[in-house]
Amino acid sequence: MNYQVFKSEDRGGANHGWLNTKHSYSFANFYNPKRVQFGALRVLNDDIVTGGMGFGKHPHDNMEIISLPTKGQLRHEDSMGNGSVITNSDIQVMSAGTGVVHAEMNASETESTEFFQIWIFPRERNVEPRYQQLSINDFRKENELYQILSPNQEDQGVWIHQDAWMFQGEYSETTKETYTLHKENQGVVLFVIEGNVQFDGIMLNRRDAVEISDVNQFEFEAEKDSKILLIEVPLNF
Repeated sequence: MNYQVFKSEDRGGANHGWLNTKHSYSFANFYNPKRVQFGALRVLNDDIVTGGMGFGKHPHDNMEIISLPTKGQLRHEDSMGNGSVITNSDIQVMSAGTGVVHAEMNASETESTEFFQIWIFPRERNVEPRYQQLSINDFRKENELYQILSPNQEDQGVWIHQDAWMFQGEYSETTKETYTLHKENQGVVLFVIEGNVQFDGIMLNRRDAVEISDVNQFEFEAEKDSKILLIEVPLNF
């Protein structure tokens, strides 16, 4: 097993006033040649948007874009005709494919909203754009990992055009977990949303992450009152 730990404070990012953002991988004005992507995972941004503000209309193509709110409400509009508000009980995915224009705005004028913006390269280019939104409450579990994204339309959670899986874990009690990768030549990012996680004798704290590769299965221990995100992606695509 190979792995590399990245501490929260080593992320890039900037405070633009209306947006306070942290970047796990090179993005906007943050560039680190050693932190451009992890396999098919291109972006993992940790965004806080002030009331009444947000990302105005802008284009994307050939990218799987996932939004995962943790606080507040996020209003979505796109050129496919979709319009919705997502909260911390939802997950949203947009397959940009041949091209789409969208906007993501804070739905509140007074309260901030917080969300993770995740971009994953697709396995095929120029697919027909699509949008999907689901309530995580429909399959949320306590003290065990639960799937929120996969490549399969029939599976639990949203789906994307890539051999990628995402799981969340929310722990009210200290819990040991074993994660088995779905395919060969895949890697996993274990990201601590809240709390503390023990991995291979290392303590990971809030917003710390570890990239794990060259392994079929690994273990970790989430401490009480912790929340984590696992992202499994192809390393070669």
